[in-house]
Amino acid sequence: MKVLNKIKWLTFGGSLLVSMAFMPAPLVPVDLAEDDINACTITNTTFRAGEQISYKVYYNLNFVWIPAGEVVFNVEGMDGQYHISAVGNTYKSYEWFFKVRDRYDSYIDAETLLPYLSIRDVQEGGYTLYEKTTFNQGKSKARVVRGRAIDNIKEDKEYPISTCMHDMLSILYYARNLNYTNYNSGHRFPMDIFMDKEEWPLSVEYLGKEEEVKIKGLGHFNTIMFSPQLIAGDVFPEDAQMKVWVSDDLNKIPVMIESPLSVGSIKVVLQDYSGLRYEMGAKVN
Repeated sequence: MKVLNKIKWLTFGGSLLVSMAFMPAPLVPVDLAEDDINACTITNTTFRAGEQISYKVYYNLNFVWIPAGEVVFNVEGMDGQYHISAVGNTYKSYEWFFKVRDRYDSYIDAETLLPYLSIRDVQEGGYTLYEKTTFNQGKSKARVVRGRAIDNIKEDKEYPISTCMHDMLSILYYARNLNYTNYNSGHRFPMDIFMDKEEWPLSVEYLGKEEEVKIKGLGHFNTIMFSPQLIAGDVFPEDAQMKVWVSDDLNKIPVMIESPLSVGSIKVVLQDYSGLRYEMGAKVN
């Protein structure tokens, strides 16, 4: 039952994390030119307030792809900051198997793209969690308030963190601004995010470019490919490889994610987008 619950969680609730954690990093990618990136700040050239991107999540079992739900990302502009949100819900037709109502919010500095407040409010089957993390980037500390719900707080504790730490949402938008033009296939990026009261060290491998990737309902896109590190165990099989396709244009938005599971596999597919900073240059006419 424990393994099944983990698989259910990943089929949708976990895919929300996957879709944000494919390139996490408060990082300086190895072998970058000295002036190419600052680990603690980066100029935002890819997104703007008003951007909205939605994805459909599929679960595959016995060669049948089942529409499980959707995830919608929004960017709002505030005074000197961005409010980024991601809301994930299972479809009614899937909820006999597992019901999800997840919301993630991150408030990030417009100049550095570093978070100062992160909120998770999740309902996944019978599991619920409310977690608010307040980042003190200057003092390398994070205060975590956590419980089953906002009115049922059980923990309130401060944790030490590394400098320039990201959360699950902020890192996606930070990573969209990295310049990948000079990388060779096989290049790896070290990375860390703060989640569940601890830092998570991971890595991402750059796989190169793939042209005219078909996205159901939207057409074909030229893409940049990445593969995040996966840890074998209850959820992922040995030697499992997740693949992420990102639009090869100025917007750099994820267009598709595929990952095997110990039982079945998942796919997260771009469904709609609006308010992009630039025209979708990666789409092939």
